[in-house]
Amino acid sequence: MTRIVYVNGRYWPYAAAQVHAEDRGFQFADAVYEVCEVRGGRLIDETRHMRRLARSLAELGMPQPLSPGAWSRVLRETVSRGAQPRNFTFPDAQVRPTVVCLARATPGREAAAGTGIAVTTAADIRWARRDIKTVMLLPSVLAKEAAKAAGAEEAWLVDAEGFVTEGASSNAWIVDPNGRLITRQIDQAILSGITRATLIDLLKRENIELIERRFSVAEAKAAREAFVTSATNIVMPVVAIDGVPIGNGAPGLLTLRLRAQFHAMAEVGAP
Repeated sequence: MTRIVYVNGRYWPYAAAQVHAEDRGFQFADAVYEVCEVRGGRLIDETRHMRRLARSLAELGMPQPLSPGAWSRVLRETVSRGAQPRNFTFPDAQVRPTVVCLARATPGREAAAGTGIAVTTAADIRWARRDIKTVMLLPSVLAKEAAKAAGAEEAWLVDAEGFVTEGASSNAWIVDPNGRLITRQIDQAILSGITRATLIDLLKRENIELIERRFSVAEAKAAREAFVTSATNIVMPVVAIDGVPIGNGAPGLLTLRLRAQFHAMAEVGAP
């Protein structure tokens, strides 16, 4: 895929895209973003993604920089409050927000789903408002880098009480020995994942029991199955946590079933 970047009304070759050096997204992580799956040239779950973007903007007191119609073609977006001489407090309403849109391919995910991925655990050192999808991702970067060094792909973040919050870039799920799905309830400790929400719709359709509550690392390691959800991973099997095999160490049957059925439930946008 040729990578073309949209920045404030103009399309640039990827290498030539320009954002101001004093953009508040660079200096303060004063920015929000969305990542939306594109399947067969169509946006997946666009309505929910745009609704979450609007919520993130509202939580930070940012105006909508584009109309709903202008957002409809966005594949990957980063929206910051704009450029202003460095000052910790919010700028006045006259500062033009920066809008960056980037589309790129994510090859290899189907192959990864066939074998499953490993995750490690790490202390959750992020700020308390994880429900806002901001670009303040350095703690997640550090956790993923540690996971990579350990031969894993994702990190599950753990709160001070020993409970899993979510993945560094995904929501975390387990299947208990009784076949019930468990994932942490929506609160300010985690991001309300769009793929998570659509999967819950699928679970209701299939009459699969879901329990939304906290679960511990020990409970996760003893689970029958585990997986993560995100726009880029869809439903991705987890086969090991901190080197401990989950179930028989292979992708679980329920996980693979949910992955196969996911797009039958998801909203598919117009071409």
